[in-house]
Amino acid sequence: MDRKRLLAATAALLLGAATHGQGILGGHVTGNVELDGQVCAADSAIGAEEVPERLRLNARATILYTNGNFSAGVRFDLYQNPLLGFDARYKGQGIANYFAAYNTERIAVTAGHIYEQFGSGMIFRTYEDYNLGLDNALLGIALRLTPLDGVTLKALIGRQRLFWDYGDGLVRGVDGEVDLGQLIKPLGESPFRATLGASFVSRYQDDETVPAAADPQQRLNLPLNVGAAALRATLGVKGWSLQAEYVSKGQDPNALNGYVYHPGQALLLDLNYSQRGFSAGILAKRIDNMGFKSVRSQDGEMLYINHLPAITKNHSYAFLAMYPYATQVGGEEGLQADVMYKFKKGTLLGGQYGTDIHLNGSFVAALDTTVTGGAGTEGYTVNGGIGETLYGDISVEISKKISKSLKATATYAYQVFNPAAEGHLGHPLVHNHVAVADFSWKINKKHALRLEAEWMESDSRYDADDELQADRRFGDWLMALVEWSIGSRWFLSASDQYAYHDGTGNYFNLAVGYSEGATRLSIGYGKQREGLLCIGGVCRQVPASNGLTFSLTTSF
Repeated sequence: MDRKRLLAATAALLLGAATHGQGILGGHVTGNVELDGQVCAADSAIGAEEVPERLRLNARATILYTNGNFSAGVRFDLYQNPLLGFDARYKGQGIANYFAAYNTERIAVTAGHIYEQFGSGMIFRTYEDYNLGLDNALLGIALRLTPLDGVTLKALIGRQRLFWDYGDGLVRGVDGEVDLGQLIKPLGESPFRATLGASFVSRYQDDETVPAAADPQQRLNLPLNVGAAALRATLGVKGWSLQAEYVSKGQDPNALNGYVYHPGQALLLDLNYSQRGFSAGILAKRIDNMGFKSVRSQDGEMLYINHLPAITKNHSYAFLAMYPYATQVGGEEGLQADVMYKFKKGTLLGGQYGTDIHLNGSFVAALDTTVTGGAGTEGYTVNGGIGETLYGDISVEISKKISKSLKATATYAYQVFNPAAEGHLGHPLVHNHVAVADFSWKINKKHALRLEAEWMESDSRYDADDELQADRRFGDWLMALVEWSIGSRWFLSASDQYAYHDGTGNYFNLAVGYSEGATRLSIGYGKQREGLLCIGGVCRQVPASNGLTFSLTTSF
């Protein structure tokens, strides 16, 4: 769909809204502004290179208008130049997102940039993450119908955003979901819960010339239409719940899989049980060749039609997150188990305020495969065993309120990481022991203090002269952090990460922040270690940096 047609559709929505008495006057306008900048300086000790422009800036302003059932929004983005670690193709400024929508209880129509998800997202998910520099919004039209209580139908079509342009591939999708408890009254009055869903998504892209591996003089016969189908169910009774989803994708030779014709599939199972003071869950995932993009030749993190959630725990502490795991779209299988228990007040382990304990473990391995050919062939077969270990960790976290004003959290984790998960072949497995102590002290009504100490022992060793060992995460580390909050407006913080065993540098940071209503300003100075920033199994590389950072957010 080109922009002229989209604008015509948007105008039709506006006219329809006006016809129904909503108009565009007398509505409600809200918005927000975000601005992040950094002033860079070279630092050979940490590998921070000279940045010619010194000042880099990411900013955006969003305005949302609502009037009854009608809503419309626009977002202006500015990357001059993008912050370090963001793709240079974002450089520029302009209208990056706009939409108009009309919503009632039974029907919803959206024209413009669409963010939507079918099921868990393994077959379709468009989303935007400002911190990761990702935006794969679909520019097109989406329709949602609710013909009966408990029945939801969705349909959409469009092209995905690619920096300041749009991908060539046309994405089309339909989704249906039935909540049996709402549809069938006796079932809704029972303790049993059941929701069923199904999706189909396809991509159309014009043909192109890709040479075959066996004979470069021959070109591959590429499928112009690639489809994927999914079935899902959510079942529950009392404290138990089970979510299951299966996705099957047709032959999709592309840059991610080396243009092989191996079909894709994914399975996700999530079983949970909870009651007061206790919860437990186990999550299992298996994916095989599920990289699904709207442009077959696109690599990197842009233009993904689907999202494959990580099966590992999202750690928040610095050293626990130093080796984040990125989902392997080519294939992986794994498990995560999670248990939380609260020792009651007045018991031996609960004490006066109770004690929380959280246990978590995860393991991810590559698929056991046998290569059978290159581009233009099936590519490989999947065997019945388990492939090489990609990631594993086990952690225990204990949180306890010691007094009315003091709370403590202690964490220990053991991690196993395979650098091959980041494309660094040839490395041995990395084994880490991590310990964290976190204290929060509410001194009085206006002052609060948080102290954090972290330690990591690793069998990896940094060596700048060895390409395989020149990873600045390698080695043993210590960290200390102090945060001081003054009322609801001011905060001060200071931290330092120190690689004490092999001298890869000190990474200190100082920051001050001020909040007033919906406005927040923060300024910091320090050093950033080279590495990966990951959110939900999606990662971007962050280069080493040294200098001043600042951030401003406000809303109205």
